Amino acid sequence: MGVLHSSGKLILFADADGATKFADFENLEKEMLRTAGGEPLDESFPAVIVASRAHLEAESMAVRSVPRTILMLGFHLLVYTFAARTIKDTQCGFKLFTRSIAARIFPVLHIERWAFDVELIFLCERWTVPVKEVSVRWTEIEGSKITPIWSWLQMGRDLVLIWFRYTIGIWTDDQPR
Repeated sequence: MGVLHSSGKLILFADADGATKFADFENLEKEMLRTAGGEPLDESFPAVIVASRAHLEAESMAVRSVPRTILMLGFHLLVYTFAARTIKDTQCGFKLFTRSIAARIFPVLHIERWAFDVELIFLCERWTVPVKEVSVRWTEIEGSKITPIWSWLQMGRDLVLIWFRYTIGIWTDDQPR
């Protein structure tokens, strides 16, 4: 709802935990300008810039336990297989949208849990909307709301549902009337 009620040519979605620093907004904005054709920004050009922690993956594997690393790699495989092939880190909660794509995509999202980011990228790929990934600084914040096994099972289920329901037409990407 926050995205749909926001104003401005660009809309930044940021997780409330502060794991990604707002100083990195400038990097996303620069990539958005490159993607959308430069200054002045054409807010009607649909584009999404996704903050990414993918460059930190090797380091995070060294820090995580073996079961968590296996679950992370399994999740990445499911994302690639069923939903999003252009973005390595769909779950970083720092994404920049042009007004036009935010107005088009947020009203048609069905997933309201952790995997909504994946549905968002899935739809962008389906519509051939440019989606670019930009490396950001990221800090692990204590008190995560993710329960490792249960949350990953929910996300895995949601990934399969995204693919299945759009493929057979249960869900559509048509704008609500």
